[in-house]
Amino acid sequence: MRLFEPKPDNTNVSNPLRADFKLGFLGAGQLARMTALQAFRYGIQVRVFSDRQETEPVQLITPHSTTGSFGHVEQMVEFAAGCDVVTLENEFIDSEILRQVQSQSGTPIHPSPECFARIENKRIEKETFESAGIPVAPWRVIAHPDDLEDFGREHSWPFLLKSSKGGYDGYGNKTVRTPEDALEAFRVLGGSDGHEILAEAFVEFTHELAVQVAQNQSGSAVYPCCETVQENHICVAVRTPAPVSDEIQKRAQEMAVAAAKAIDGTGIFAFELFLKPDGSLVLNESAPRPHNSGHYTIEGCITSQFENHLRAVLGLPLGPTDLRTPAVVMANLLGTHNRPAEVEAPPEVLSSRDTHLHVYGKLHSKTGRKMGHLTLLGDEPEQLYKKARQMADTIRI
Repeated sequence: MRLFEPKPDNTNVSNPLRADFKLGFLGAGQLARMTALQAFRYGIQVRVFSDRQETEPVQLITPHSTTGSFGHVEQMVEFAAGCDVVTLENEFIDSEILRQVQSQSGTPIHPSPECFARIENKRIEKETFESAGIPVAPWRVIAHPDDLEDFGREHSWPFLLKSSKGGYDGYGNKTVRTPEDALEAFRVLGGSDGHEILAEAFVEFTHELAVQVAQNQSGSAVYPCCETVQENHICVAVRTPAPVSDEIQKRAQEMAVAAAKAIDGTGIFAFELFLKPDGSLVLNESAPRPHNSGHYTIEGCITSQFENHLRAVLGLPLGPTDLRTPAVVMANLLGTHNRPAEVEAPPEVLSSRDTHLHVYGKLHSKTGRKMGHLTLLGDEPEQLYKKARQMADTIRI
């Protein structure tokens, strides 16, 4: 009996569990690497297209690697033609290019170009979710420097300036506290050079939450609501379940499912939300791919976000998302040196019960760069969180 029967349409793929099946990644970082490890479990071959000159994490574990430009359609078409299905590792690609690549190569891309077009930059993303009735933070496109002071007067200072496309981990975002700050940030972010810049009002919140949702034609799989702990615009830890009421967790999951339906995509999608003091929720950002907030799922859930992303884009049934233990905490390991990557950790990191070390395979460490993570499983959320943060602080990388 075959585990998979293809749908009778040209967006599907033939049996992905055959030995010569090739999954392609646009992007070659740690997210592609961790998804590729799940593909290898299923006997699937992995091809990767990188837009960077340095060796990236997934390139170290597959012989099928191409280096080129995300703006070069012909290069990407040639790559995609050698794959049975292609998926994304980041959002730094234009949806129109994805449309051309899918059309000219005949290879399905998931999430689809149409899905990607609904959230491909921060302006379109906010318009998509607002149209679906999902609340977002007050925002405005800053077309001219004079708009900065107008936004500050309307929504108060400080507020955020964001590059419409390409920002992550504090890059492409600036907190501005005065008109002078805003003008400088507008210039630094590229507003003076024609890049689209958004102003976003600060949302008073008590917790930053996240939910991952996997979906394909077989249905959807919703992960537990977790809390992301941020420092300097970088996530340093994730606590699951989030330390909020069951009712709020359920509403966060329902909002994430509604957002996933609004973009109508195949794959896994991550949604970040703010919990306001009055108990209401605001959708902050989304990602059409596995996400740092879901790394805890590798050991913490029955089916990880990476495996369910793989299952989703291959048209396979989605796996259960239940937690394996009452509490799971993930602590990011940020670079502590500017040097060739080298992990220095005390013995208890590897000997401690239900502690799992992940190192991403980046060849060079930079201060503040995500180089790996620790996941701890246990019963008592607060004690586990303190232990995870303390243990992460002992690691130099």
